Amino acid sequence: MTHLPRFLLLLSAFICAHLQFQTQAAEPIRIGIIGCDTSHVPAFTKLFNDPKAEGDLAGFKVVAAFAGGSPDIPKSSTDRIPKFVEELKKSGVEMVDSIPELLKRVDAVLLESVDGRPHLEQARPVLEAKKPLFIDKPLAGSLADAIAIHELARKHNTPWFSCSSIRFGPKIQALKTDLKIGDVIGATSWSPCSLEEHHPDLFWYGVHGVEGLYTLMGPGCESVQRTSTPGEDVATGVWAGGRVGIFRGTRAAKGDYGVVAHGAKGVGTVTGFEGYKPLVEQIAKFFKTGKSPINPEETIELFAFMSAADESKAKGGAPVKIAEVMEKARAEAAKKVGQ
Repeated sequence: MTHLPRFLLLLSAFICAHLQFQTQAAEPIRIGIIGCDTSHVPAFTKLFNDPKAEGDLAGFKVVAAFAGGSPDIPKSSTDRIPKFVEELKKSGVEMVDSIPELLKRVDAVLLESVDGRPHLEQARPVLEAKKPLFIDKPLAGSLADAIAIHELARKHNTPWFSCSSIRFGPKIQALKTDLKIGDVIGATSWSPCSLEEHHPDLFWYGVHGVEGLYTLMGPGCESVQRTSTPGEDVATGVWAGGRVGIFRGTRAAKGDYGVVAHGAKGVGTVTGFEGYKPLVEQIAKFFKTGKSPINPEETIELFAFMSAADESKAKGGAPVKIAEVMEKARAEAAKKVGQ
């Protein structure tokens, strides 16, 4: 009987510790948003903050956001912010005045600014703080900035990734591994391709279609040749081994998304947009594990493809080597990393 009080004390301490552990384990991963000028912001927040979320999406909460915005593209950026901020506030998201303030409140970051130009400087403090970072399309406003983001992430050992939601559509992912098609020896993709004067032509919206092309072809493109008219763009890439991948961007026709995979055994086609949820599930996995679902080198090459397409246009449609645009951009990126 003399040992009973001590036993009860130990039992009480164990129960308290267990309950504290359970409480800590139940704490959600806190997500912060940089840039509130895209419809992706309320769409992603709705998925992450759903109290009934299950599976990969369970255990997250968007808690804070920095509005950002680009005054020189008001219709695409600053004019849209009030509406999206109001939606965030209704979801219980706190608005903060700076990125440093945001970083004090969160465990991971969604960089959502619709304008790729500020992405490098917006990403810099996040990477320095070692917060896992997803960067929405376009990764950056130039190939040099895209490379600089990658180099800064390596320097600070911070995980990151960037892509269009097109990449993780279930149908395109299934097409990529369809045994009836076999090894993909060529592909064609298409998407809307509206232009924005401050960005390389394909960065602004053609990136969706180029992402679909790279989903099927993977890295290894060696040269790009572009045909451009006011209403259409066609960029043809030649991959190692002679494989050919073609992106078609449209401004004249009704916009849609799609890919055709030309395989060793057959041909397969996927059309239409498959929603944001598959991408957000990949972001959730990434925030939990710190492991990118895409090799960053592939993402950099994807932007080199689009940059080479711009140079090809400037040269009257002549082929441009990926290695050449990469070499030039790396030299510029090295200066940006050191700033």
